[in-house]
Amino acid sequence: MANPLHDALFAPLAGRTSPLMHLPGGMQITGDAFLTMTARAAHALTAAGLEPGDRVVVQAAKTPEMLAVYGGAVAAGIVFLPLNTAYTAEEVDYFVSDCGAKLVLCDAANLDALRPIAERNGAQIETLAGKAGPGSFDTLAARQPATFAPVDRGPGDLAALLYTSGTTGRSKGAMLTQTNLLSNAEVLTETWRFMADDVLLHALPVFHTHGLFVATNVTLLAGGSLIFLPGFDLDAVIEALPRATAMMGVPTFYTRLLDDPRLTRDLVGHIRLFVSGSAPLLAETHTAWEARTGHKILERYGMTETNMITSNPYDGDRRPGTVGFPLPGIELRITDPDTGAELHRGETGMIEVRGPNVFKGYWQMPEKTAAELRENGFFITGDLGVIDADGYVSIVGRQKDLIITGGYNVYPKEVELLLDEVPGVKESAVIGVPHPDFGEAVLGVLVPEAGAELDLPSIAEGLQTHIARFKQPKDLVVIDELPRNTMGKVQKAELRRRFEGRFNA
Repeated sequence: MANPLHDALFAPLAGRTSPLMHLPGGMQITGDAFLTMTARAAHALTAAGLEPGDRVVVQAAKTPEMLAVYGGAVAAGIVFLPLNTAYTAEEVDYFVSDCGAKLVLCDAANLDALRPIAERNGAQIETLAGKAGPGSFDTLAARQPATFAPVDRGPGDLAALLYTSGTTGRSKGAMLTQTNLLSNAEVLTETWRFMADDVLLHALPVFHTHGLFVATNVTLLAGGSLIFLPGFDLDAVIEALPRATAMMGVPTFYTRLLDDPRLTRDLVGHIRLFVSGSAPLLAETHTAWEARTGHKILERYGMTETNMITSNPYDGDRRPGTVGFPLPGIELRITDPDTGAELHRGETGMIEVRGPNVFKGYWQMPEKTAAELRENGFFITGDLGVIDADGYVSIVGRQKDLIITGGYNVYPKEVELLLDEVPGVKESAVIGVPHPDFGEAVLGVLVPEAGAELDLPSIAEGLQTHIARFKQPKDLVVIDELPRNTMGKVQKAELRRRFEGRFNA
């Protein structure tokens, strides 16, 4: 037995003297040097007492050191669990407790807030490199050997655990195996024609499927290199574009670039591929990008539980408003949400998918796994879609009212529970409405108790310590009552129609 993910992504870096990472300020990290970083991280993880199958939680800034922990975890057989850096300590507490993490790695600035959480859950806590310099984990890693013999792992062994919110507010840990990650990297590398001479502009976060398991894994597998930016900074991206051959981004990246007059055909003339995902790309953004740059953005569709599912074609018509065709080796069908019966082309229904990319199940949630992962291997995505006569897939809605804002998932129930606790609030409804920058924006609709006057700025401020910033409503509105059907269910579709122009420019 070998370690398939390590063997495919990291082992080929041995002896590579060309740059793997181009960093801000002109610094570079060669492939061989990065492999050494992953080896030392693997030794440091095992020195901290972690064994294959144990979980390491990482909530830290996007740095080469943070990414090296991912490589080290793969080599050591440790399950990698990255967390959004915007999560509050209260939110991190749930993840650490639920997954039974043995080690928490964080930025030094968050150490005081997270130390009690780690101690309460029986986990060690160390810091990673940041603005203040090397962290305690980096110091430990620096003392370790420069090579590491990868532990044996099978195709079905867990490589990562990524949490995705549930409609009840309780997050679910999607168990991703070696095969899930490697098979998807292989098919995307071939489908999108990535080669060793590709330079990917990487401004995505690496706590998310898009930035970690798509952008990074594909580049590693192809033997290419990364312009590794800590985040999306407009000036930095425009400066880097002439040195890149490809860019992956969320719709926000493209709308912000379109707002800048420096975006010209000459600036991006040599780039062969722009990819968009994690949130719906408005058709007008697609059209405006092509008119300005001459490039058609390639939109694709994926989920935390499945990695990438579909893609518009590399060669051929990239149709605005669609997410293209199922990727090779992946089956996609549209079913009746109530009966599960497969529907014909042109009929709207539930998107279900099956393939080597589909996750193993939800961590310690067998009932939830059984409800969403059929015995025949098809995963019920919760997204409503349609396949047209030419085979293109379009996402037309989300059965579970998921809001995707700036590429991040927000489930309304979690926010509604907090709003409903505010004195003077009788009830609330949280919806997603179109936003020119974020794709969708979170909007909180409040109904006051009789005679109550709601202080909206104070309510918004009160949410800041409870939920991550991307979950906080971009605006709050007050109405007399929520629209309901005869069964008393809130009609969120009507609310979305009523407020769909709220954030129009």
